[in-house]
Amino acid sequence: MAIRVLCIGDVCGSIGRDALQKSLNLIKKQYKIDFTIANGENSADGNGVTPESAGHLFGIGIDVITGGNHTFRRKEVFDFLDENAYILRPHNLHTADYGRGYTLVDMGRTKVAVINLCGTVYLEQQAADNPFLCIDELLEKAEADGAKIIIVDFHAEATSEKRALGLYVDGKASAFFGTHTHVQTADLQILPGGTGYITDLGMTGPKNSVLGVKSDIIISRFKDKTTDKFQLAAGECIINACVFDIDEYSGKTVAVERIFL
Repeated sequence: MAIRVLCIGDVCGSIGRDALQKSLNLIKKQYKIDFTIANGENSADGNGVTPESAGHLFGIGIDVITGGNHTFRRKEVFDFLDENAYILRPHNLHTADYGRGYTLVDMGRTKVAVINLCGTVYLEQQAADNPFLCIDELLEKAEADGAKIIIVDFHAEATSEKRALGLYVDGKASAFFGTHTHVQTADLQILPGGTGYITDLGMTGPKNSVLGVKSDIIISRFKDKTTDKFQLAAGECIINACVFDIDEYSGKTVAVERIFL
């Protein structure tokens, strides 16, 4: 018997949260979803995550929120990261004095472990331990905790680093997805060892934007070297996600499907 896990790309601000709120129940019903993960490191307006933005995501039906290089942007979330076991930050960040990068969810019929790590390639400003070494420790912990299903969110810039880590955990993790670049990739597959894989889930946020930000601001930065503050774009939103069908006994992915709405 398989459980269906919905993994949602980086949620951008209140506009992304509102779009997800309108569609999530329909998506869950259509795809018969059992468990839902969303990357929420940019779920607050302006950047980062707050207790309010995380609370909104939990309130509309997200089971686990994962983070990234912007998780610690807002000081008001620090205590919340300690208090709530189901909001994660990358386990391998040197500056991570709050929260955790691993959680275990007991669904009754099975236990699901969720791991959150940050890349190091082109993210050097985020001092982080080697994710290849860190993930071994976390996989061992998940196994010791009795998790049959292990899901990894690797928040990283470089496609090569994501691909390499995905192949490294093939057969050890049930599903592996990348976040951070806000652009959904078309390389979803089941790796030879049975791990469901996609390099990047994409984003949930304004369609006519540059990674969720007003396009004129980003164009000006590239063209004229301006430093205007980022502002989220408005208008129609997209929802990027992936559904992994995972056998609850073997812990292997048996089917994978992209969602681009």
